[in-house]
Amino acid sequence: MCGIVGYTGFQDAYDIVINGLRRLEYRGYDSAGIVLEDGNNKLEVEKTKGKVEDLVNISSQLKGKAKIGMGHTRWATHGVPSDRNSHPHLSNNGKLAIIHNGIIENYDTIKTMLTGKGFTFKSETDTEVLVNLIQYFMDLNAETDFPTAVRYALNEVYGAYAITVMHEDYPGVLVVGRLGSPLAIGIGDKEYFIASDASPFVEFTKEAIYLEEGHMATISLENGVDIRTITENSKIIPEIQKLKLSLEQIEKSGYEHFMLKEIFEQPKSVHDTMRGRLLVEEGVIKMAGIWDHIERFKNANRIIIIACGTSWHAGLIGEYLIEEYARIPVEVEYASEFRYRNPIITDKDVVIAISQSGETADTMAALKLAKEKGAFIYGICNVVDSSIARITDAGSYTHAGPEIGVASTKAFTAQLTILSLIALKLGKHNGNLGNADFMSLIAELDAIPKKIEDVLSSTHELVQNIAKDFVNATNFLYLGRGYNYPAALEGALKLKEISYIHAEGYPAAEMKHGPIALIDENMPIVIIAPKKGHYDKIVSNVQEIKARKGKVIAVVNNGDTQVSEMSDYVIEIPETSECFSPIVASVPLQLLAYYIAVYRGANVDQPRNLAKSVTVE
Repeated sequence: MCGIVGYTGFQDAYDIVINGLRRLEYRGYDSAGIVLEDGNNKLEVEKTKGKVEDLVNISSQLKGKAKIGMGHTRWATHGVPSDRNSHPHLSNNGKLAIIHNGIIENYDTIKTMLTGKGFTFKSETDTEVLVNLIQYFMDLNAETDFPTAVRYALNEVYGAYAITVMHEDYPGVLVVGRLGSPLAIGIGDKEYFIASDASPFVEFTKEAIYLEEGHMATISLENGVDIRTITENSKIIPEIQKLKLSLEQIEKSGYEHFMLKEIFEQPKSVHDTMRGRLLVEEGVIKMAGIWDHIERFKNANRIIIIACGTSWHAGLIGEYLIEEYARIPVEVEYASEFRYRNPIITDKDVVIAISQSGETADTMAALKLAKEKGAFIYGICNVVDSSIARITDAGSYTHAGPEIGVASTKAFTAQLTILSLIALKLGKHNGNLGNADFMSLIAELDAIPKKIEDVLSSTHELVQNIAKDFVNATNFLYLGRGYNYPAALEGALKLKEISYIHAEGYPAAEMKHGPIALIDENMPIVIIAPKKGHYDKIVSNVQEIKARKGKVIAVVNNGDTQVSEMSDYVIEIPETSECFSPIVASVPLQLLAYYIAVYRGANVDQPRNLAKSVTVE
């Protein structure tokens, strides 16, 4: 949520900031703004509701004016999307400018206090309250300098934030702070970059500092990067990391959208997730995070999987995998509900957190609660050195590469791959999975990237043609059984996320307990029907649908006849073990959602109201 970009150096700050904001558009936003310090040490602000290109249209006169500046893409929390609620926000005296990602939960109390001191407010945002609180501390004592005032203000607020602040009396200086929202500092040659992630500055430097929780930094060309704790003002020696991200990874590479590119990257991303971990010829799975704590898993009373959205769907499949092969009880929880229902957690529990970004606020909050209760915390995420990676006791990176499209595709299949490896590893160690079955399953898992590649080549054009027939649909139903019930949930989520068509996923057996009332000649039903796993029951479900004139889109194995003959549309995928079928079956469902959205004229990579990294609760 929200994108932050800042720069101080020798280049044109306008170009750096605007291009950086373009790189962060994937995070989701509804308005954009920029502030630059001109040659007279005055702050010039332009901001608008809408897209970065709308900002360019009103701010191009700022090009070439400054060597320091910052910009923001806002995802509305306090106040509707509008020009006045857009960031940056100025203090009452016009000397301070701030951009902010997150929520200041006690802003109303502070606003009341500041109003009583004569401060006025132009917006509905919590952010404008914070910038005026910084001014208040500077006004209160003439000896209080700019960084100190920021620190005082941050000690008065609670919530989640990543902020960048400028002051016109401190030319060339940026002050940043972080609590609950990510912030990276790029270290260049006589220049510094600030961003929500490394993508805005990857072409300029390969060195970055990821600001830690509860830290702030004062950045200037004269004094470099000075990092302090917000509460104690203790000086911190930063760890400078080498970026593995490349410019090529965050560009479209000839694809029309990032989402389509990422769908087609899945043979590679799944392979990369297994690389170095799945060694078929040696008959082993090497996962240090699991092996180093294998007894903790083996002796766990239960495993609790915590996630949101697509990651929650992956967790449901993980539950099936772990219970079947490792025979350890598993519960799957929405992170957003888990922490608020006084859950029973003990030091005998293992909690697995799944998050693409590693910054999901609800998941982070749930993990902190579980950690306080003594549970062992294991993380599965895609972003190295993210917040979840830091808080966990152990974990596995998916190594899927940057996922720019808001609707997750390759991150989902990579998460399923990690969960498969964990389940098989635990099952073998527990003695619940015999060697012959283990060898068969790891060989099948090793073959999944090739099968995804086959699906992409054989179904791509077919799915495009099917999608054309459903551009005007208003509802969809997705059905699956066993392992493919969560795959049906994920297929429905993909469609509604990017096409804005209402869609529901259901266990196929539950259709008779309500959803069947919706079925008529206008209702498209996607049914996942591989040969392995409840195939006969699926056949009965299709017959029930056709008896009510529903339009069936069937995902079946190559060579299928029974379900295919009853269906209106057929998408064939290679046969695989039932437990891995969601990985393969999800790919044509991603393509179906993508092309329906494209034909409806939707913004596929940046669907309305959604954000890639949900850093507020």
